[in-house]
Amino acid sequence: MLIPILTLFLSAFGVLAVYSASGYTAQAQYGNKWYFVKKQALGFLFGLVAFFVCSRLNPQKLCGKRVRIVALIVPMVLLALVFVPGLGISNYGATRWIGVGGVTIQPSEIAKYGFVIFAAGYMSENIGEMRTFKGVLPVLFAGGAICLLIILEPNMSVTMCVALLMLVMLFLGGMKIKHFLIIFIPVLAVVPVLIAIEPYRLSRLSAFLDPWENPRGEGYQLIQSLYALGNGGWFGTGLFRSRQKYRFLPFAESDFILSIIGEELGFVGIFVLFSVSALLIFRGIKTAKESHDLFSMLLAAGITLVYGIQTVVNALVVSGAIPPTGLPLPLVSAGNTSLIITMGSMGVLYAISVRNRVQVNTKRAQKFIQ
Repeated sequence: MLIPILTLFLSAFGVLAVYSASGYTAQAQYGNKWYFVKKQALGFLFGLVAFFVCSRLNPQKLCGKRVRIVALIVPMVLLALVFVPGLGISNYGATRWIGVGGVTIQPSEIAKYGFVIFAAGYMSENIGEMRTFKGVLPVLFAGGAICLLIILEPNMSVTMCVALLMLVMLFLGGMKIKHFLIIFIPVLAVVPVLIAIEPYRLSRLSAFLDPWENPRGEGYQLIQSLYALGNGGWFGTGLFRSRQKYRFLPFAESDFILSIIGEELGFVGIFVLFSVSALLIFRGIKTAKESHDLFSMLLAAGITLVYGIQTVVNALVVSGAIPPTGLPLPLVSAGNTSLIITMGSMGVLYAISVRNRVQVNTKRAQKFIQ
């Protein structure tokens, strides 16, 4: 029961954190301080339904060739629809959302888990071919296509997360070290190229190296984040008593919600939050390790990787350890697509955990009968 308890705690805490971080901004922008928290609460309710439904699934049904093809193609089609005029929604120079009848969807959130299902299904069915370079090409092409569509939005942060996810899953799927290096080195080499071709990425890198060089420009967000964390100290200023959320810190309810949590609850609050997140990641790793078939292992590992990578990257950005980038804290930051899809994926992870436990109990019973 640990996975549902931890998921419920983090997502419910997220609703509270979004309310605290967004009230003033929502009132100023939309005339309704409940604007963001209402959306988050609705996402939480849909997320509970998604968790329950996915927890009842037989994970093996996701292994079929038809299912994994659909899991790959549908997100890619959605990613392409982002660029269709009238469907794609642009914000702050990026087109990352689809809007239909007042409902907004972020396809990149769906694509991450679609890729996990495809990669897990393909590699478990073709385990012998994964030792050859030709065998890894379908997974490489699938991940590369998703990365290409996401970077065109542009969204470099999610692109890098998907690329890292792909490399780790290929490694877990049995890819040889030399093939891993053949892929990893060019991926690593293309990062500075992606940064150099976009002026705003160079500006962000400069702000990371010395945010006080341009405190009212590119360095502003990171400086305000550090102010929030510093103001929080050990025990914080108190829940709902952040200063930076009064429109000093941009995206306080989404990408930088951890800064507000740190200001209000202090180092101790962040430590507790990340202890819960680490426990969820540990439980995901344990579920993958205890799986009795390769597909379940890869699926559990992939779900855990998506959550773990994004959580770690968000924390590093907020604390100024890596260059600023737009990436929400999963289960906590404002964003319905991310919340619902992540809760649903945790339902699948729980289903795998339950299936592992049933298989262990069945084997024990068989041994007892014998």
